[in-house]
Amino acid sequence: MIFGDWPWRHWRSLRPDARALRLGDECLTWRQLCRRIDALAAGFIAQGVRPEQGVMLRAYNHPQTLLAWLALLQCGARILPVNPQIPRALLAARLPHFSVSHALLLADDAPFDALATFCLREAQGACDAGWQPARLATLTLTSGSSGLPKAAAHTPAGHLASAAGVLALLPFNEGEDWQLSLPLYHVSGQGILWRWLLKGAGLTVRERLPLAQALAGCTHAALVPTQRWRLRNDDAPLALTCVLLGGAAIPVALAEASRARGIQTFCGYGLTEFASTVCAKETDGEADVGRPLPGREVRIVDGEIWLRAASMAAGYWRDGALLPLVNAEGWFATRDRGELRDGRLTVLGRMDNLFFCGGEGIQPEEVERIIGRHPQLEQVFIVPLDDAEFGQRPVAVVEGSAELDIEQLPGWAKARLACFQQPVCWLRLPASLKTGGIKISRRALREWVNATLRG
Repeated sequence: MIFGDWPWRHWRSLRPDARALRLGDECLTWRQLCRRIDALAAGFIAQGVRPEQGVMLRAYNHPQTLLAWLALLQCGARILPVNPQIPRALLAARLPHFSVSHALLLADDAPFDALATFCLREAQGACDAGWQPARLATLTLTSGSSGLPKAAAHTPAGHLASAAGVLALLPFNEGEDWQLSLPLYHVSGQGILWRWLLKGAGLTVRERLPLAQALAGCTHAALVPTQRWRLRNDDAPLALTCVLLGGAAIPVALAEASRARGIQTFCGYGLTEFASTVCAKETDGEADVGRPLPGREVRIVDGEIWLRAASMAAGYWRDGALLPLVNAEGWFATRDRGELRDGRLTVLGRMDNLFFCGGEGIQPEEVERIIGRHPQLEQVFIVPLDDAEFGQRPVAVVEGSAELDIEQLPGWAKARLACFQQPVCWLRLPASLKTGGIKISRRALREWVNATLRG
């Protein structure tokens, strides 16, 4: 679908009194939603927000977060959504690279130096920067191999292309309701938002409730494996008819358990750079992630997955400019290993060391640099421990001075790392893995950690 105006206004013109959004216990029609967005957008403009300005939105999923997001889009702002779990000092050091001038802080009240802080305030007056689907709308942080994550810059057109591809496979119709089950600071949460806007169906946003309660009355959800593991052990009745699993490798047993409860279950593979899902399929007991969705292309080059798509980001935003994503051949090289069989993609793992814990990407080198600042540490390695619920969890293997008290390290690291980055166990580097100046094998470390902790 090609919109000639903001999607919420489009649906207001077609179905003004149809239910559009459930915010906690409050339901809004498309007409009521547009009024709320107009008032908030006017309030933002009155506080100095202008088109193409960078605005940091530091917030968890919440009804106010969703309304603020839509209002900022209508202002023409470039939204940088930020995980509130990222330590403030680490975030402050990164912000200058992302050309951010304003901040909307819904997770806490502490301002950031050099950023104009504004608030949710309704007003009358100008409330619209004009619908421009090719204007940059979001900067979404990736998990990069360097200490500084990249910010993938997407347009509304790119987000809508992503949504169209998913909905070509997965049924989502008027009268059905998708729960915003993944955070908006992840591209997976943004994917849910744009599917809702493309289809004009229903969306539910609730404030940080247990998952089963948050899903009450919802027909659709996109979940990472950690969330689905938790539902697996919850006997609460669900209205779910359709689930899209993604965010990490999907255990076949987990997908089959979902299907066994009568829920139509899809699994997919996606990237921040491609505005969410690239390949997907209805679960069938096989370990692949399906075929490329409409508008996506996949090829394998020397064992590496290469992609291109209409949903691809315009580039990486850094220091006021867009840096290209694609290589000389015009493809995005993912650093994921994979293979194609009969047009279906199987993801075999990472070509670097990135792993996922509960859908959160962890780059070991980044965590190692932070922990390595401890004055009594000589070496630190972060390796993944296989985990049924989270997929993998970080374990720290350290070597330090004679005065090092390893039991003190978790407390020291807590203030310096996001929750998902914090090691679940700290181990001393065994002498058997020291190789006299030869680089220590991460594979050997991983094997030793899993053998030690899992028996």
